[in-house]
Amino acid sequence: MKDLGARVAVAVVGIPAVLALLHEGGWVLGIPMAVLAALGAGEISRFAECRGVRPFSWLGMPAAAALVVAAVAFPDFASAAPWMLGGLGGLALVTLLAALWGRSTGDAPLGAVSVTLFGVIYAALPMASMVLLHALPERLGWTAIRPSPWAGLMVVTLPLACTWTGDAAAYFAGTAWGKRKLFPSVSPNKSWVGAWAGVTAAAAAGAGWLWVARDHLPGLPIQGFGAAALLGAVLGVGAIVGDLAESLFKREAGVKDSGRLFPGHGGILDRFDALSFTIPMAYGILYWLDSLA
Repeated sequence: MKDLGARVAVAVVGIPAVLALLHEGGWVLGIPMAVLAALGAGEISRFAECRGVRPFSWLGMPAAAALVVAAVAFPDFASAAPWMLGGLGGLALVTLLAALWGRSTGDAPLGAVSVTLFGVIYAALPMASMVLLHALPERLGWTAIRPSPWAGLMVVTLPLACTWTGDAAAYFAGTAWGKRKLFPSVSPNKSWVGAWAGVTAAAAAGAGWLWVARDHLPGLPIQGFGAAALLGAVLGVGAIVGDLAESLFKREAGVKDSGRLFPGHGGILDRFDALSFTIPMAYGILYWLDSLA
């Protein structure tokens, strides 16, 4: 009950705060996302430390924040990509030099470098994608005919709605009817019934999202409910993969939660496990569909 109370308290405070950030966008959204990316990279480093690998978190954490800042400063993929790729290249070079000078061959230098670079990508990509996704309607002219101050929030709610609706459906269906396990060695509680229920619910959430959002996004390249449902189903599959991936990392590290930032909820990676896949997927798919329109 104590854990449930903490979860409810975090939700009561957190949901309005998140909606306010998503409404504002820009730096108001980007700075908190940059902080979360840095903390997420730190959590990846702690996973590795549980297995005896010491990543360069003093390099990875600020680098993760910097990638999100680049997305805020250049809120378009074509403009942000050179800065983000250049930043990753520079990080790789500096991390290799740090390993060369500060780690012996018996101190897992390859693991330290690899985890540092992966932690930055894994933690920063969803946060940077959220910033880019929020800016997508303005950048691609979806609101040129009928401007809406809610356009950015509406487009970001696509992966949020599909992920959270699918997760809830998977939990309840799996608890009630799930017998055949999906990946018992990684996540013993997840079942095939829960997975199918989650994907189905995510498809319904995609269609429901279009019904609510299309008035605010008149230039959206998705107009049919069938297409929106298909997109929701694809995001539902991505959510399952993201959830399982983080469970795999935690199981290897031997920890229950990635951190303690959110009482009753765990750390950054616990809250963004599925979203780490669905937010970049939503951005990439919508950007691609717009290029075909």
